[in-house]
Amino acid sequence: MMAPALAAALASRGYEALTPVQNAMLQPEARDADLLVSAQTGSGKTVAFGIAVAPTLLGSRERFDPAGLPLALIVAPTRELAMQVRRELEWLYRETGARIASCVGGMDMRRERRALDEGAHIVVGTPGRLRDHITRGSLDISELRAVVLDEADEMLDLGFRDDLEFILAAAPAERRTLLFSATVPPQIEQLARRFQQNAQRIVVQGSSDQHSDIEYQQIFVAPADRENAIINTLLFHDQQNAIVFCHTREAVKHLTSRLSNRGFPVVSLSGELSQAERTNALQAMRDGRARVCVATDVAARGIDLPNLGLVIHADLPSNPDTLLHRSGRTGRAGRKGICALIVPLHRRGAANRVLKLAKLTATVVPAPTASDIEHHNRQRILDDPALALAPSEDEITFVRELMEAHGAENIAAAYLRLQLSSRPVPEELSEVPAYVEKAPRGKAREDFAPRDRSDFDNGVWFRVTVGRKHRAEPRWLLPMICKAGHITKRAVGSIRINDADSHFEIAGDKANAFWATVQEAGTGEKGVTIQRIDGKAPPREKPVREASGWNSEKKGKFKPKPKGKAAKQAGAPAPRKPKKKFSKANQG
Repeated sequence: MMAPALAAALASRGYEALTPVQNAMLQPEARDADLLVSAQTGSGKTVAFGIAVAPTLLGSRERFDPAGLPLALIVAPTRELAMQVRRELEWLYRETGARIASCVGGMDMRRERRALDEGAHIVVGTPGRLRDHITRGSLDISELRAVVLDEADEMLDLGFRDDLEFILAAAPAERRTLLFSATVPPQIEQLARRFQQNAQRIVVQGSSDQHSDIEYQQIFVAPADRENAIINTLLFHDQQNAIVFCHTREAVKHLTSRLSNRGFPVVSLSGELSQAERTNALQAMRDGRARVCVATDVAARGIDLPNLGLVIHADLPSNPDTLLHRSGRTGRAGRKGICALIVPLHRRGAANRVLKLAKLTATVVPAPTASDIEHHNRQRILDDPALALAPSEDEITFVRELMEAHGAENIAAAYLRLQLSSRPVPEELSEVPAYVEKAPRGKAREDFAPRDRSDFDNGVWFRVTVGRKHRAEPRWLLPMICKAGHITKRAVGSIRINDADSHFEIAGDKANAFWATVQEAGTGEKGVTIQRIDGKAPPREKPVREASGWNSEKKGKFKPKPKGKAAKQAGAPAPRKPKKKFSKANQG
């Protein structure tokens, strides 16, 4: 039987049914017993142990007495997970009047001490910080009735065994001890035998159906298209929250900058950030100020964003555990999610191996193209629920005034332009051959060729101040041109890249509007400008070849450097004479 206050909190939160691990906590054999629970990440464990310890803490009462010494201690492996557990317990126990304090590394210890002095019913913390408070005497756990170890296997992997044993040894002998773990290796069993009494073993999910709510996709791309494929995948799925995982901090900084420049509301999460910065990044995701988080594996465990529908592996996971922990950020507590692995062609074998070791099956899908995204955006606009709402009485007068002044078509066109301009421009991708998974390994594909549209009539030419020496490519220039002039790619004709600049063609009926927009707002890229070219199309410029000894008069032949007399006549320095070798006898 669940405590009435908790049942009311779950109902107000929109819970229609409990997850298997939560239901297991309500069984008669689980009440008042020590528990060793194994359940996959994302199965609702926080609510589960909140339900499990409620009878122990409240008894027959519906509300807590005034706070004094803590009655329950929740131990979590990371700062992010500890803060997340606190947030979950706050809404779950709101009707009980519970006071919940946190003790985590990286936060102000003096503030935590003041909160403990004021009294708390439940304390949530990380092992090292909890041990510090107990040692210093600021945390008195003599009245504990329950201790919960969340993600116990992770805490042991991170080297917290000594801290956990210290905390459990300092807690009262007459208490409940609940261990929640995704796996139960031998060291977890040893910990259970030492600190639990007749623990009930509960297994609520087998490995065969793990991550059943996640759709796994493999997206094969050319190595140079990896970041472009990430951008297009984010645009195509358009989830409220998405996480992109990278291996290193530098990769996180680079990709965050790239996505920000493309107009994504993005934050980053890595080990070099302070706790306050990491907390602010996650809060920005929760309140909608950001929709994309680029992270290292520091975020692979414990991060629970309620609307996270997409996980992208920008760098392939190095092992199956990393894949599962990263992917487990989505598809949580019965919600569906998508996990996309961006796989460069030469890493196909590695991707298949890690999926096989994780016992997962992924569907091979092509990277979303610009036309796919454009079609998806238009359909999303057509299906927008706001368009089905009739104008209110307060709006109807001004709506009629707008209709008379501009007409329905012009208003609809303005709305369409506003909707499309608010979204980042998709990237152009190289075509990946069909059935690429069967193509021979190591087969290189041609680089993205210059864009050439000989069927483009009445075009107007423009010049942009980037060329080969700036590493300009059509797949980068085309989105920049479209974004700068508020046009679609259909309005752009040929693109010719020269050494110092590039030329591109705009459809005649779009050229004047394009030029006016660029003159007013610029290109959006620092140090890059666009100029209009009046008259005929500019001539094609051949790339300049530079090499020592290259004879421009005789193309294709290499003229060797002169030697000996010829070198003297040509003014070249004569070759140096070798030094004489002396024996030890005539030296000195």
